[in-house]
Amino acid sequence: MVTAHQRAHVVVIGGGQAGLAAGFYLRRAGADFVILDAQDKPGGAWRHAWPSLRLFSPAQYSSLPGWMMPPTPHGGYPTAADAVGYLTDYEQRYDLPVIRPVTVRAVRREDDGLLVETDTGTWHGRYVISTTGTWWRPYIPHYPGRGDIGGQQLHTADYSGPEPFQGQNVIIVGGGNSAAQILAELSTVANTTWVTRRPPRLLPDAIDGKALFDLATRRQHALAVGETGTSISDLGDIVAVPSVRDARDRGALKAEPMFARITRTGVAWRDGTEQSCDAILWCTGFRPALLHLSPLRLRRHNGLVATEGTRALTEPRLHLLGYGDWTGPASATLIGASRTARATVAEIMGHPTRSTTRTTDGPRAG
Repeated sequence: MVTAHQRAHVVVIGGGQAGLAAGFYLRRAGADFVILDAQDKPGGAWRHAWPSLRLFSPAQYSSLPGWMMPPTPHGGYPTAADAVGYLTDYEQRYDLPVIRPVTVRAVRREDDGLLVETDTGTWHGRYVISTTGTWWRPYIPHYPGRGDIGGQQLHTADYSGPEPFQGQNVIIVGGGNSAAQILAELSTVANTTWVTRRPPRLLPDAIDGKALFDLATRRQHALAVGETGTSISDLGDIVAVPSVRDARDRGALKAEPMFARITRTGVAWRDGTEQSCDAILWCTGFRPALLHLSPLRLRRHNGLVATEGTRALTEPRLHLLGYGDWTGPASATLIGASRTARATVAEIMGHPTRSTTRTTDGPRAG
């Protein structure tokens, strides 16, 4: 039996940026809610990022609702540590009811709500907002020979800095922001080779995360009325933060086409060319961490949940917040999660706002 102290009108799963944004609006609405976080400290996934990681926008455009991120002491784009400090202070500032560490194992249906089973007991919520993000599900594509290489293989999630790679031959895989930032750093201490599936494209220097969010929002509005709109991918893939600009200026951003297979000593291309390496670093992205929702049987063939806005189409008591564009424009960013959380809480509290996000089974290709 579910006891009284394990009940809340809204149960938020995850205490990172999206969970805290939801908490802000729930607190402002006077809701009865709780935030369950698997981490033992505040900061969400930012606590696990490599130290030199930079956000894509200045502090004033990397903020949650109600309180702007303070300017960074070193100026420019905030670091992962800056984000952790900000989220820690934000949680305390608004006295958000975060309980940690609590690992959510499963969400199940009940007549008058949803049951949230955890390693410390069961919660009953009339509504559940899932904000578990993607960091906990790193993705590495399959390539022939991947299990045979004698050297080291890591994912972005495993990278903690350049020191272990001093003087080594490192192959960096991936054409996105993480790959470019890590390459920029590693190329100063190691022999690096960058491989991508298509030629990498840097965004113009003046384009940062704020501009990208505004563009994504305009595109969502256009799609909602049957128009196409400009896609972020029409402009480029990589934000030119200072370290990336430096690497570009010294010629370190030259990319090779994707290899065909992995060998015992390195990699090989289709033309027979081989290259040895000490390590392969896969900067190949993440998948949504949705295992706890498995009992609800909501996921489609693409691994995502069909949504309207953030609400699950086949389980309207569940909202998914902060997983990427399929749950709101740029919702995996600080500013994007903030704006999406506002509409989510308004809908839950019975004051729905007009949805600008189309019904979708997942992200739309640009």
